[in-house]
Amino acid sequence: MKRIIVASLLGVASLMASAQTLPIYLDMSKPVSQRIDDALSRMTLDEKIAVLHAQSKFSAAGVKRLGFPDFWTDDGPHGVRPEVLWDEWEQAGQTNDSCVAFPALTCLAATFNPSLSYLYGHSLGEEARYRNKDMILGPGVNIYRTPLGGRNFEYMGEDPFLSSTMVVPYVQGLQDLGVSACVKHFCLNNDENYRHQVNVIVSDRALYEIYLPAFKAAVQKGHAWAVMGAYNLYHNQHNCHNAITLNKILKGEWGFDGVVVSDWGGCHNTEEAVKNGLDMEFGTWTNGLTKGESNAYSHYFLADPYKKLIKEGKLTTRELDEKVRRILLLYYRTTMNPHRGRGFLCSESHYAAAKQIAEEGIVLLQNRHQVLPIKVDRAKRILVVGENAVKMMTVGGGSSSLKVQKEILPLEGLKARLGDKVQVDYARGYVGDTTGSYNGVKAKQSLYESRSAAALTEEAIQKAKGADYVIFIGGLNKSEYQDCEGRDRKEYGLPYGQDQLIRALAKVNKNLVYVNISGNAVAMPWKDQVAGIVQAWYAGSESGEALAAVLCGDANPSGKLPFTWYASLQDVGAHALNAFPGVWRPDHHIIDEEYKEGIYVGYRWIDKMKIRPLFAFGHGLSYTRFQISPVQADKKRIQANDSISFTVKVRNTGTRAGAEVVQLYVHDVQSSVDRPYKELKGFRKVFLQPGESRDVTITIGKDALSFFDESAHAWKAEPGDFEALVGDASDHITSKVSFTLE
Repeated sequence: MKRIIVASLLGVASLMASAQTLPIYLDMSKPVSQRIDDALSRMTLDEKIAVLHAQSKFSAAGVKRLGFPDFWTDDGPHGVRPEVLWDEWEQAGQTNDSCVAFPALTCLAATFNPSLSYLYGHSLGEEARYRNKDMILGPGVNIYRTPLGGRNFEYMGEDPFLSSTMVVPYVQGLQDLGVSACVKHFCLNNDENYRHQVNVIVSDRALYEIYLPAFKAAVQKGHAWAVMGAYNLYHNQHNCHNAITLNKILKGEWGFDGVVVSDWGGCHNTEEAVKNGLDMEFGTWTNGLTKGESNAYSHYFLADPYKKLIKEGKLTTRELDEKVRRILLLYYRTTMNPHRGRGFLCSESHYAAAKQIAEEGIVLLQNRHQVLPIKVDRAKRILVVGENAVKMMTVGGGSSSLKVQKEILPLEGLKARLGDKVQVDYARGYVGDTTGSYNGVKAKQSLYESRSAAALTEEAIQKAKGADYVIFIGGLNKSEYQDCEGRDRKEYGLPYGQDQLIRALAKVNKNLVYVNISGNAVAMPWKDQVAGIVQAWYAGSESGEALAAVLCGDANPSGKLPFTWYASLQDVGAHALNAFPGVWRPDHHIIDEEYKEGIYVGYRWIDKMKIRPLFAFGHGLSYTRFQISPVQADKKRIQANDSISFTVKVRNTGTRAGAEVVQLYVHDVQSSVDRPYKELKGFRKVFLQPGESRDVTITIGKDALSFFDESAHAWKAEPGDFEALVGDASDHITSKVSFTLE
């Protein structure tokens, strides 16, 4: 009803234009800055305050008197969350709020394909437009610091360059439709336990080189219209109102012209929020001060308490007007944008996009004796084992939980693909999470189980003895203390006794393929006992079809790991240095968490300590073979403002069409500061038919050679010798070439 009223107001304004001059703020022919000035001059103090804070769980007020519609947000980043009641988290009971679930962002990052990132954002934007959402709360680009991080599945891996490259087209695809991205969680939100109390202590160099680049790319290259502050603290200030991260870096150094949105409940103090960069406050319980008062949004920190301080003369309206200007600019980009794209819900193209992203993101980690793809013409019976074969993964995990129109489960996908040719049998094998619901959304399957663990194990072993293949589909799920918002994992190993079951199955069937469903790496003490290992992620609505396509060879796997897969937690810098999860400061109810590993995150730490990972960053196998020629540089010496290009020829020497990812790392031969041995600075995904070859060129500039100089607080590239290292994984460099920066 509210949107109809607004539309009527705008219609009246349009009719008025024929008789008199249209108000400047409604005249779309005028520059946006002029329209904002005019609208701001017409707004009352109450109207200005009203746009700074929520009016419901997910909406903020527009300016009804002036014809600005209400502003509606919704959770992402993997799909549009179902509607909840105005002032409650409970489901609203609608029947038209289902969606397509796109693969989790770890899967998107694993595609190493920026064009799919744009497709992802654009498809999600169309779903958001259909549902009348003006902002999607995503994407997430916090760094994968430890595999225990409960929210890693919502992010894009451990490498700042990969995350930076993949986030930009996602933001552009979404915002091309007039739907604002809200890049989160800014910044240093790398664990979930006690996330409101964690005070991160990190060097400026690690901050700028590892944890900020993806946010900077989203802002400066993707031109994101909004950024969400994080729950944690930095320099003892909450990141939803932090003078350093928001004022100094985001709005100052980067020139961000958008809106800073609080994470839900992330605002804690009126004066800090006013002065330290927060623009819109959401989710501070119902009244921001005490619990239990309904529809009391006027009590938020940026509501009546702010207005009171202004009226008492303790605060001026300078900060207020600056915040409102940013919000009005957001409105002109979204709700007041007459050229917004059309919306579509659950369209064929969205399912096709979800399936393509899932197929390209699935990573073939191990393939002994070419156990995969499944020889469909020779197999008579395939046994599928594991709860994750029949468990919906779009339900649960926190704010990214969805209400999908459909989710094809792995067992369903395999039966649909093989059912008329091969007998597909199933044994549950273990019992994990049987709840099957989250926030009012119920899974389509019942996971109730009355049999004992011993009986389930015995059934699986007996059925495995006569099968041509055993496909174990296990891993994690989205329960608490697994892959879930608000909780980190308690251990690196697999839950629910899966390790013992896998070992038992390996003893009775040599064609055992383990499919890991997760957003995190897990310990694999039985790695050498299984033939195949596949990382299948949380792959969304088409997960079952995509997995079946890869296992059966209809799709050639081309995903690459966006993080290092460690053999044990002691191979992780944060854990080796006892720097996770931090130390309590009981006098302040704060946890100080020092990032002692500094810039040495992921493969950077692996290289430094000369550790052999279980699977390296950038690793991923194929059903075909590729040959990468020695790398050639277009010059040997470059000036500071030059760029340099590196070229290789990639040939598909196998018998199947497929894709390879050429990865370019840079090594600084001699530096005045300690630097990682190599850092990813370019990559290209190339699709080739059997026998086909293609030249792949990657160009870099001085920024790829630079480190952050803490003493100068600036990026610095030192003259000297460098090497470009090229390969198909961080542990498989096939050639290198030297060059000099003058």
